[in-house]
Amino acid sequence: MENSPLLFVLHVAGAAALLIWAVRLVRTGVERGWSVQLRRWLRHGGETRWVAAVSGMVAAILLQSSTAVAILTSNFVAAGTLAATAGLAILLGADVGSAIVAQILLSRADWAVPLLLVAGVGLFLKAERREYRQAGRVLIGLALVFVSLGMIRDATEPLRDAPALVAAMRYLGGDPITAFAIGALFAWAVHSSVAAVLLFVTLAAEGVLPVPAGMAMVLGANLGGALIAFVLTLSAEIEARRIVVANLALRGGGAALALAALSAGAMTPDLLGATPARQVINLHLAFNLVLALLSLPITGPVLGAARKLVSVPATPAILSRVSALDAAALTNPDRALACASREILQMGEGIEAMLRSVIGLYDRWDDQVAEAITAKEAEIDKMHFETKLYLAKLNRTHAEEDVTHKGLELANMAVNLESAGDAIARSMVGLAKRLNDSGTAFSETGRKEVRDFHDRVLSNAQSALNVLMTLNPDAARALVEEKEHVRALEQDLQRSHLDRLKMGRVESIETSNIHQETLRALKQINTAFSMVAYPILSETGDLLSSRLAKPHRG
Repeated sequence: MENSPLLFVLHVAGAAALLIWAVRLVRTGVERGWSVQLRRWLRHGGETRWVAAVSGMVAAILLQSSTAVAILTSNFVAAGTLAATAGLAILLGADVGSAIVAQILLSRADWAVPLLLVAGVGLFLKAERREYRQAGRVLIGLALVFVSLGMIRDATEPLRDAPALVAAMRYLGGDPITAFAIGALFAWAVHSSVAAVLLFVTLAAEGVLPVPAGMAMVLGANLGGALIAFVLTLSAEIEARRIVVANLALRGGGAALALAALSAGAMTPDLLGATPARQVINLHLAFNLVLALLSLPITGPVLGAARKLVSVPATPAILSRVSALDAAALTNPDRALACASREILQMGEGIEAMLRSVIGLYDRWDDQVAEAITAKEAEIDKMHFETKLYLAKLNRTHAEEDVTHKGLELANMAVNLESAGDAIARSMVGLAKRLNDSGTAFSETGRKEVRDFHDRVLSNAQSALNVLMTLNPDAARALVEEKEHVRALEQDLQRSHLDRLKMGRVESIETSNIHQETLRALKQINTAFSMVAYPILSETGDLLSSRLAKPHRG
């Protein structure tokens, strides 16, 4: 390659783009294949702060993303199924986990690339089980990470002594604040602190980036990584935002203090490793590890400060919901159908909010929460009725077969979602009220089963809304496959409950009907959301009259 700055920029940009995509490929593979297990792992890891931190670390290693762990954890905190202190501990552990991922991926493993690609492509194309296909996706992503890092090394090799590049990098080496800001902005822009750190460390290893600049940029990437979760949770519940803000303050503030120490000469790079790459990457791990060890004992006071920073608005603004059912669009069938789809999506989002909130009533009854769920159900009923009338008007004016068929599919979706809302507002709220009025509680095993089952159904409801938006056939197939798994799991949980009754456990006997009816209601809700996928699979030929067709692999 010629010593051209333009070619250098093009090659490094292409390699960086591949690196970002490869890291995302690994994360999405893990999320699609094992999201339920990961969610359960995180929620059950909140017993103590140290256990929670280890849970967050392991989850971040598997997902190759502390941001993904932060989003999952904030959802649990918002739903009241995880304490805020445990949630912050998980985020601190996840920061350590992402640093460990960077250590692992930095290793030279060119010999493994062909093996990873052959195994990954083989699994992805030929395996029938979803978990095996996603394992193939993960292996392909790992191979591409190593390929992209090799591309960066090859691109930077000829330009180590280029005068313009040397001058620019020398400037960054003498201006740690600018390097810190560039690192933060890059990590935020690519939405991956792991990818950013790997890029900076590889440039340092090739002698392109001075060690002081590399260290400053890696510290900046820590701030940028914390900013990603902060931006993504701006519309989340207050308590969920507080743990993200607390983590941002700790990680970002800690990075700024470390940068100050680095600039003052209080930190000697030689203590962190023998090579530039080791010095930079070890700083990343040491910083997050020390930050976690120092912060875990004080998560309570830190969250107290975060509560003052992120307080509930005294007079929150209330905007009335605007219906997506535009009467003027009825003259245009495609636009009218799109309006109906948007309204159904809003129905689904409302029911998801109801489902997220109802589980807390089983542990502690709250009249305000119950009334909010009931009010939301009345709104869902109104939306359902108006959607049916809207589609009926459309079919009267446009009797074409494709319009009628699509309108019927949307009407069926609305009916199914409305039934899910009924199951939450009438069945589950009523069951939680009975549990509270009787003064009893589920056994510890029964409570764990119900919460795990609820979390799985909630995850599937969120997946169904994604399918409704993207119309992705693979995601639709996964949703229908999960419906069968949930049905089998519900039967297993019913049998487990009956076994406890045979053993004569008092808590199980007192709450038997409530336990079993709750499981049935959750299964009904899961089925209602899963029906979103059937029209998509019917169009692609992936749906037989009674079951899924075998997947086509080319």
